[in-house]
Amino acid sequence: MILLLWLSPAMAEFTIEITQGMDNPTRIAISPITQGGRALSEDVSNIVSADLERSGLFSSIPRQNMLSFPATLKDVYLRDWRILGAEYLVVGDVIDRGGRYQITFSLQEVTGGRNVFTKVVDGTPAQIRDMSHHISDQVYEAITGIPGAFSTRVAYVTAYPLNGRMNFRLMVSDADGFRERMLLESKQPIMSPAWSPDARELVYVSFETGRPAIFRQQLTSGTREQLTNFRGLNGAPSWSPDGRKLALVLSKDGNPEIYTYDLATRQFTRVTSHFAIDTEPNWTPDGKSLIFTSDRGGTPQIYKLAIASGRVERLTFAGSYNARPRLAPDGRTLVMVHRDNGNFHIATQDLVTGDLRVLTQTYLDESPTVAPNGAMLLYATKQGDKGVLAAVSLDAGVKFLLPARFGDVREPAWSPK
Repeated sequence: MILLLWLSPAMAEFTIEITQGMDNPTRIAISPITQGGRALSEDVSNIVSADLERSGLFSSIPRQNMLSFPATLKDVYLRDWRILGAEYLVVGDVIDRGGRYQITFSLQEVTGGRNVFTKVVDGTPAQIRDMSHHISDQVYEAITGIPGAFSTRVAYVTAYPLNGRMNFRLMVSDADGFRERMLLESKQPIMSPAWSPDARELVYVSFETGRPAIFRQQLTSGTREQLTNFRGLNGAPSWSPDGRKLALVLSKDGNPEIYTYDLATRQFTRVTSHFAIDTEPNWTPDGKSLIFTSDRGGTPQIYKLAIASGRVERLTFAGSYNARPRLAPDGRTLVMVHRDNGNFHIATQDLVTGDLRVLTQTYLDESPTVAPNGAMLLYATKQGDKGVLAAVSLDAGVKFLLPARFGDVREPAWSPK
């Protein structure tokens, strides 16, 4: 049975538990952002505070400790915020302009008394969370120099028991776990969701036909189509950076090989040919190469294929197992599942220097996915006997867990924007 749904509850699927942050996080205060003192349906300031704290780089000053609640820069008395140890202050005010909210917000550097910026964002009352995440992105980038990723979304698969068997759901939520939507429910497994570059579509693997098949689905309308129906393996779809092609794995010719699929012409092109298993393709940011997992060297390792020439280069050598490759946006940082002393952890390798860093120490870590700003990554892991999502910064300085309210969570995919 297949059920297509689009739900939007107010509560979050995940409860985010920060387990490790920076030793000296930036102290920031987010003054209540209201409409002339009247609360909105969503608390903008609380959303912004939660976003920034989730990065592990900020510590927000509790509202109950604030000495004043300025809405504009002219209302700010810097002495109040210096007493509290704030390094930065965000103030803002909301104006209703004919059914659309306009939020004017400012970032003030408290220590130097400098106005960093004043900006405006607008939207409908239903877009308050979107506007709040936009404010978070602007503040984060102004202070850290790194674009924010709070306005992004995450796709993932949940599995839960129902009537004596497992049921599966393909879900999408905001990066903070709110506004969760169920795109698909099935009694058969769902795997490998991957976002289109414009974040309007997903491709994924579903077993609903009795064997693995790749589907493409639009998020807004829910419209979906089946792209593959070959015997054997149909898996691991990955969208090219220009959105015109997919890389995927097919065993229709007898052995798991990597193919590209032109979405306009519907033509498949085989790009690997080896007696070993080639799988888990992922595009480089320039769209000219694929990185993939292969056991052609005797154990699972990561390779790079130049599509135009067909030249294959081995990238990983440390350890007997490296798989599920992903590249950070810089094209230099390789993220992967690495076996270390018999345990599976998430690791990175600098493709220029070759330096390997193990980022996680949790249990059975898998399925890494990198945020579009390259600052954090999500992965699936175990908490006791339950599958959960976790996050870690690429420098391993920040870590947090995202336990779900029910069921196991797996196969995360971070949206490009």
